[in-house]
Amino acid sequence: MPLVLMLYSRDHYDMADLSDEMAAELGVLTTHIVRHVQALPHISRAHVYRIGDGAAHLHIWFFARPEGQAQLYGSWMPVWDDLLPEYPADVADADAGAVADALVTSYGGRRSATDEQMHV
Repeated sequence: MPLVLMLYSRDHYDMADLSDEMAAELGVLTTHIVRHVQALPHISRAHVYRIGDGAAHLHIWFFARPEGQAQLYGSWMPVWDDLLPEYPADVADADAGAVADALVTSYGGRRSATDEQMHV
């Protein structure tokens, strides 16, 4: 996949543990991320998954479906990600940076010094 992002809680929460306020924040944040991923010129859709049974933190995954790849429709995106050739890292890094910058502008937060994580 051209871009795979993960959103996770800093503290130990599962989906059912979220307060109504945190659930609302998760919904708004998820919507912002989807908008920014889908704004990339070569992306058709952002698929959103909750994966990670038994993990220490809530994990929400965002898989970007490349434009013109109709065979990748549906819920098999994580499987396709394991089967397709590796996407160029420099393009994926640039896309992740563009999404992070757009998210800081639209939602708030900051990118970490390592540029690999964003804090909201």
